[in-house]
Amino acid sequence: MGFVDMGFADMGFVARHPRTAGFAAVLATAILTAVLVATLSPVAARSGSGQAQHKASVEDLLSAVVRVKTYINPDARTIENLGREREGSGVVIDEDGLVLTIGHLMVEAHAAEISTSGGRTVPAIVVGYDHDSGFGLLRALEPLRVRPMPMDKSDTLKEHDPALVASHGGRGMLGAVRVVSRRDYAGGWEYLLEDAIFTSPPHPDWSGAALINREGKLVGVGSLAVRDAAKPNGIAPGNMFVPIDRLRPVLADLLANGRPSTPPRPWLGMTSEEVSGRILVSGVTPGGPADKAGLKRGDIIAGVDGARIRTLPELYRKIWARGRAGVVVPLDVMQDDAVRRVEVLSMDRLDHLKLKSTF
Repeated sequence: MGFVDMGFADMGFVARHPRTAGFAAVLATAILTAVLVATLSPVAARSGSGQAQHKASVEDLLSAVVRVKTYINPDARTIENLGREREGSGVVIDEDGLVLTIGHLMVEAHAAEISTSGGRTVPAIVVGYDHDSGFGLLRALEPLRVRPMPMDKSDTLKEHDPALVASHGGRGMLGAVRVVSRRDYAGGWEYLLEDAIFTSPPHPDWSGAALINREGKLVGVGSLAVRDAAKPNGIAPGNMFVPIDRLRPVLADLLANGRPSTPPRPWLGMTSEEVSGRILVSGVTPGGPADKAGLKRGDIIAGVDGARIRTLPELYRKIWARGRAGVVVPLDVMQDDAVRRVEVLSMDRLDHLKLKSTF
């Protein structure tokens, strides 16, 4: 019996015996975690000549997952939703203390600190933020003395594959999961991530956590807790991870300039949700483009420039297809039982945020 068969056969027991579901779920996860850790392919450190020098232990691997704490600008626009102080995990990805985390932990931060599993806490600076992927980068200002976690291609992780999720805290915060779906994820805050990784069962400390494949390599970073991990609108609690493949195209730009060099997408400053095949405006950013154009909570977005839309991905793709930030976006909006055309002058989302003191 392989480790996949052993772990997920026990998880099947949970569905058949609801009275013991809690104990069985904990037992199944513990068994699968132990077997996955035991069967991780050794991670080899290589010299400049490419020859393996020594093998990293599981403790070396987990030491690359650090605690991230950030302090946000007092006038930051994200404080209302995300708070003034934020805490989660990050992953050390190079020898100079570069830490990859999820962007909502550090956007608009003026200061940050990183704590290792060994108990050291060092100050860090904000390096860059990419809204399109959701990634954020920090760099420790003092040596962390931990081995970076190697990265793999996230497209090697398929549905039904086992994996490990690690947040700061060592083995006690290590848990086994299964990839239950790979699909696009649309967030109501004008966010669309293609080929997101959804896992189950849920991890208790997902923000910035490392998703690790059976080769002991980083393939994703924790972003959200979701209720429909297995399929849209289903009931399967889990987490959504940003694939590590989204980092490579923007890494050089983030290191050099703090943001991607690609033309910024139009941002309207509204939150939306899908309700019975319609797009409902659930909120607008005060002073943002949608607010200035007269959009308000409760409006229905019926289309973009006469083209009907029914889903958030359709809405975002049609808006972004209009051109770069600054373009006028013609929305067909239902207000007071009548559809009217609303011209929204878009802007660059990063220009709206308070980023100048950070990068």
